[in-house]
Amino acid sequence: MPLATASSLPRIALVGTGGTIAGAGVAEAGAPSAAYRAAVVSAADLVAAVPGLGLLAELHAEQLLQIDSVDFTDALLLRLARRVAELCAQPDVDGVVVTHGTDTLEETAYFLHLTVPSAKPIVLTGAMRPGTALAADGPANLLQAVAVAAHPSSGGRGVLVVMNEDIHSARDVAKVHALHVNAFASPHGALGLVLEGAPRWYRAVTRPHTTHSQFDAGALDALPLVGVVTSHGNQRPEPYQAWAAAGARAIVHAGFGGGTVPQSLRPVFEGLRARGVHLVRASRVGAGPVIRNASFDDDALDSVVCDDQNPPRARLLAALALTRVSDAAALQQVFWTY
Repeated sequence: MPLATASSLPRIALVGTGGTIAGAGVAEAGAPSAAYRAAVVSAADLVAAVPGLGLLAELHAEQLLQIDSVDFTDALLLRLARRVAELCAQPDVDGVVVTHGTDTLEETAYFLHLTVPSAKPIVLTGAMRPGTALAADGPANLLQAVAVAAHPSSGGRGVLVVMNEDIHSARDVAKVHALHVNAFASPHGALGLVLEGAPRWYRAVTRPHTTHSQFDAGALDALPLVGVVTSHGNQRPEPYQAWAAAGARAIVHAGFGGGTVPQSLRPVFEGLRARGVHLVRASRVGAGPVIRNASFDDDALDSVVCDDQNPPRARLLAALALTRVSDAAALQQVFWTY
């Protein structure tokens, strides 16, 4: 099959935000793989380092942010979402690739999945190793992300995450290993694979996203404060009370197993709910649904269960929902829907 001519190549906007894929360190045998500085290589230099990209798409690279992804805030999420939406609205852009640090990549991908109203392909990718590592994974991940964004079959599938030849939905994907290049997984399985330079699909997401989502980053000035508290033995009430004192409108309880609440915290939760703070029960294990009224009387407390969303995604969905609704029943319906 002949290569596409330059005039017929898809036009892909690449938005750099920093992270390990834009990192550099000591490329020596025996040097620790974690010994590097994130967010020092520009988006333009990332593109220049992978010559094969020019055979897949006409790329325009821009540097929106240059940060370690642990420094992402809700304000920066909104800024990125608005920029991606602007790019998708341009007739001379066929798709968008975002390079991102892996630590919060799943959160950013999910936020874009819910707040960018476009059917054009939006693909996030990153790297577990900096470009100076002896076995850097960033160049291959970037090549595959562009291949997916440039392919006509990728539109309308929601925001995608391409890592280590897997194509994940932003609704499901999570970072599940601290070091391996196959650090990302989805509890329901990947949507597909990148094979021979093109996506091959095996499933689709049925929950609403992008053009079918009720949320739009362009209509939001800020997100309400939502906290997350992770369960552990000898749990204390102070973290929940601190979030409430800081003005949190909801707190995600990342509970044991199926979102279990220790007996000692139940009166604390009652007090928080009486103050108008919503409680969202999630699971700290990161997979599987939390069942309403199973191990805890959600009806009595007027609390919410997150279905199968992990705690970081539950935080984002609760914050977005609270820009539209205020009562627990409506908040619960948002979690059932998305």
